[in-house]
Amino acid sequence: MALARWQPFEWIVAARFLREGRMQSLFIIVGVSIGVAVIVFMSALLAGLQANLVRRVLTAQPHVQLLPPKEQVRVLHAAGDAAFATTVQAPLQRLKSIDQWQSLLMQLRAMADVKVVSPTVSGSTLIQRGDTSRSLSLNGVELEHYDRIVSLSDKIVKGRARLGATDILIGIELANDLGLSVGDKLRVSAASGAANTFEIAGILDLGNKGANQRTGFVSLHSAQSLLGYAGGVTSIDLTVHDVYAAERVAQRIAALAPVQADSWIKTNAQFFSAVQSQSTANTAIRFFVGLSVAFGIASVLVVSVVQRSKEIGILRAMGISRGQVMRVFLLQGGLLGLGGALIGCIVGSVALKLWLGYAKTPDGSPMFTISFEPSLYLTALGLATLTGLLAALAPALRAARLDPVVAIRG
Repeated sequence: MALARWQPFEWIVAARFLREGRMQSLFIIVGVSIGVAVIVFMSALLAGLQANLVRRVLTAQPHVQLLPPKEQVRVLHAAGDAAFATTVQAPLQRLKSIDQWQSLLMQLRAMADVKVVSPTVSGSTLIQRGDTSRSLSLNGVELEHYDRIVSLSDKIVKGRARLGATDILIGIELANDLGLSVGDKLRVSAASGAANTFEIAGILDLGNKGANQRTGFVSLHSAQSLLGYAGGVTSIDLTVHDVYAAERVAQRIAALAPVQADSWIKTNAQFFSAVQSQSTANTAIRFFVGLSVAFGIASVLVVSVVQRSKEIGILRAMGISRGQVMRVFLLQGGLLGLGGALIGCIVGSVALKLWLGYAKTPDGSPMFTISFEPSLYLTALGLATLTGLLAALAPALRAARLDPVVAIRG
């Protein structure tokens, strides 16, 4: 009784109505719980799947790559005494260095959105092993920076990630084709005729057979000397803090310097479109589940208004205001939504843990990791409570508009 005196009147009446219609309350709480559990399960599952797919795509490439601008040709055509220029098909693009790349590198590292920056020299070469030769896409990198963009250390299957002046890292398929192992010598020739002999420091598995057959890594200075880019670089690779903001950062950099800035979103347009489609599907699922929950709560409260019309009339005759009656039913909707959401969050979390324990790769490891973000649960609780309040709005208005005399006589 002491506790009751301290409770607001609307809370007391709302709790009593819910207790008296406990079967209706139970069914709607179960319905809300199932809806919230589905939302939590699907949201966490799709977020984990997307993060895993994006991580797999970005383990082998930078978030943004800067290249020299493409060359264009302008041809003058005479028209009387006037002359006008028109753009024709671009010529064959030549590999060239990025102008003033050292100063650009400093500007990029000062940008708040940029995480890691690494200069790269790339070019086509030919390797020889006895009577056998293979083409090799040679990349000169600063290992301490590039390893934070594309983790070569994690891809080593033999040897170790080391790029001294005479070291080279090659793919596992190329090593198998040529019978190479760690410590073997490899002669690499450029199109200009320059050649150098490297020692295999490590063998990589880049996760792609084609890349493993034709990719090699040497130090930046070694590649500059071999490929004829004295003091120059052919690209600048970088990562950003927010991978989904890569295209925006690329556009900012392109406006800042005369370079071609390609983000992973642009170069993987179809993949990014699929990721966006998954997000859209997830939003649609949440919307329709929330809609069904709202209609369930509204239908139960409408029935409650009809069943308790006499009680509402008596309360109104005793001096209870329309606003208080309205708040009673709004509280019922909010409590039903919040209670169902609390149970739904627990059920959704248990379902996720069971699914993670069941879904395994052939080697027994989880297919991908799922993070149980507190924001997901807070959002689910907030949306379910808000949905309950909105669903209760129409029944609350109907209850508040009841004429006390008509309700009591009915």
